[in-house]
Amino acid sequence: MENTRVIGLACDHAGYERKEFIKEYLESQKYTVVDYGCNTTQSVDYPEFAHAMAEGIENGKCQIGFAFCGSANGITMTLNKHQGIRAAISWEPEIASLARQHNDANVCSIPARFTTDAQSLEIAIAFLKADFEGGRHQRRVDMIAVSK
Repeated sequence: MENTRVIGLACDHAGYERKEFIKEYLESQKYTVVDYGCNTTQSVDYPEFAHAMAEGIENGKCQIGFAFCGSANGITMTLNKHQGIRAAISWEPEIASLARQHNDANVCSIPARFTTDAQSLEIAIAFLKADFEGGRHQRRVDMIAVSK
C-alpha cells in the first residue's frame, strides 16, 4: 500500500482538526490529498462528505481514504452504503493493519473524540504500510458486495 499516492479525506465537524493534522502529515510525505471536507468545526452533516469521498474512490480519483468523525460510526455507516467501499473503524494501529490485510479495507475511519493526534498518526501509518494478503481472505472480500 505504500505506493498509494492519492488519498481522499473526509470528516465532520468533530473530526475536522484531526483530519487537518493527518492531511499535513500526508502532504509532508508527498502524498496527493483530495480533501472532500468538511472545512469547519461548525456543525455539518457528515453524509455529504462521506458520499463525496466514496464516489471519489469508486471513480478512481483516489485509491484509499481516511474518514474522521466523533465516534467514526456515522461516517463509516455512510461510506459502507457504497458497493465499492470497505470502510473500517480503527482506534488502534493493529486494527488498521488487519483491516487492510484481511478485509482489503480502502477507507480507515478514525474516531476523533477517542484518539489523539499521535494515536491517529500511528493508525494512519499502519493502514498505509499494510497490504491485502489475498489468499483465503479474497473469497470473503468477494462476498461483501451485494449483487443485484
